[in-house]
Amino acid sequence: MNLKNASILIVDDDTDVLTAVRLLLKTEVKEVVTEKNPENLRWHLSKDNFDVILLDMNFNSSINTGNEGLFWLKEVRKVRPDTAVIMITAYGDIDLAVRSLKEGATDFVVKPWHNEKLISTIKEILKRKGSKNGAPSSANTDSIIGKDLLGESEAMQQIFTKLEKIAPTDANILILGENGTGKDLIAKAIHQQSLRAAQPHVKVDVGALTETLFESELFGVKKGAFTDAREDRAGRFEAADKGTLFLDEIGNIPLHLQAKLLSVLQNRQVMRLGSNEPVSIDIRLVCATNVPLAELANENRFRKDLIYRINTVEITVPPLRKRGNDIILLAKHFAKVYSSKYMKPTPDFDSKALEKLMNHHYPGNVRELQYIIERAVIMADENLLQAQDLIFSPIETSSPAESEPAEMKLSSVEKNTILKVIEKHNGNITKAAKELGLTRTALYRRLSKYDI
Repeated sequence: MNLKNASILIVDDDTDVLTAVRLLLKTEVKEVVTEKNPENLRWHLSKDNFDVILLDMNFNSSINTGNEGLFWLKEVRKVRPDTAVIMITAYGDIDLAVRSLKEGATDFVVKPWHNEKLISTIKEILKRKGSKNGAPSSANTDSIIGKDLLGESEAMQQIFTKLEKIAPTDANILILGENGTGKDLIAKAIHQQSLRAAQPHVKVDVGALTETLFESELFGVKKGAFTDAREDRAGRFEAADKGTLFLDEIGNIPLHLQAKLLSVLQNRQVMRLGSNEPVSIDIRLVCATNVPLAELANENRFRKDLIYRINTVEITVPPLRKRGNDIILLAKHFAKVYSSKYMKPTPDFDSKALEKLMNHHYPGNVRELQYIIERAVIMADENLLQAQDLIFSPIETSSPAESEPAEMKLSSVEKNTILKVIEKHNGNITKAAKELGLTRTALYRRLSKYDI
């Protein structure tokens, strides 16, 4: 649908917001209707069929739910389930805005927004409404993916959608995922799509810092603080001022150093080693770890107050083995990259090579695939990569499923449990079934299944 033919309703109890959006859109769309009182929403919906509704997340109304925006979103969905709703939110309500997407909102914008961004968001929604499948346009996806971050799988598309929502905000992001999944590329994409893109993007592998280096590297050093401190030196926090600080492998920081990091994040000030003068910092924080969130939540390993501080929004990057045809997409991308690097023609893959790639478990994830393709491009004699050209590195372990001992497999555990319980009750099937929580018939089926 064309923007010029669109009818837009804006619902916000801030008169300045209503005026600003009306002035912005009045020359862009067919009709702009503004409403200050959300309780008049039902009347508007009964009178007109709007193409897009811009709905504020917070109102000072008689409805006191703590998140009035979600209440009115549900009301809109009841009356006009096909109408696109864009939630208007403040930075502090990002979590609620993300929840609104699950409740049926089409998108959200964060105040203060860029006018061009708001118009492009409305255009994209109208374009999706006009298409048959409602999928995001390739142009929109490309703006998030960039040159390095690739993926067509559903899991990656969900990440790209999330990135588009959170990147323009200042929300702290925690990126979770196995080694080699591309967490650093996600962090880079967040910075590039943020309002701080023109400012520094500073990466620190905090897991590799020794305890003696932790404070000096992150917070800086004052001349004379220790023997080799011959001059004042800014730390990584100061270097990232006005930009983004990416703390990689944050799950490996010892507990006593976590307290120092938390203090800096709470106060937004650093104290250089050997100095008593605080230095104010303005950063957007992105963290990453390969430690699962459940394990990270163990207070013997990681402070919960620090988790909440770094984790306004979390992104979980899927392992390559769960990304389906992205394996082929990435393999062809790396083939193109390395053929250019080594000045060779871009190779193709025969069917057996593609099958071999798809069947591998990839314990080293995207990084492992990258090295496999680089080696194949270097060593291949022909311009067609075959299965024998793809050598999986012995550095990476085999599939967890392959390396597990047989007795640890689920079927083996169940069989062994049944045997032990039957033996315990001296072959009495009724008593064994009762202890196992099964009917006699169900237990007999399992005895037949396991040839017991």
